[in-house]
Amino acid sequence: MVTRQTKVINASGLHARPASDFVIAAKTFASNITIRNLDTNGQAVNAKSILRLLAEGMSQGTNVELCAEGEDEQKAADTLVALIDSGFNE
Repeated sequence: MVTRQTKVINASGLHARPASDFVIAAKTFASNITIRNLDTNGQAVNAKSILRLLAEGMSQGTNVELCAEGEDEQKAADTLVALIDSGFNE
């Protein structure tokens, strides 16, 4: 299992478009992937579910924890953290 932490930096947070981009990217990996809002001590949710991701309400500055477990876990974690760190090119 690979666990990484990062912070949402884009001004509008994980709203519909970046959340969709994140889920599309997550679905390219075979690993089970979860994301958790560290600021609210929320439960880890399926990172491949747009509804679960949007329900977490991750705005700018939210600290998140991403966990990937499976055959491509390292690549999944690296790719998804890089996507969040890029600010979704907004």
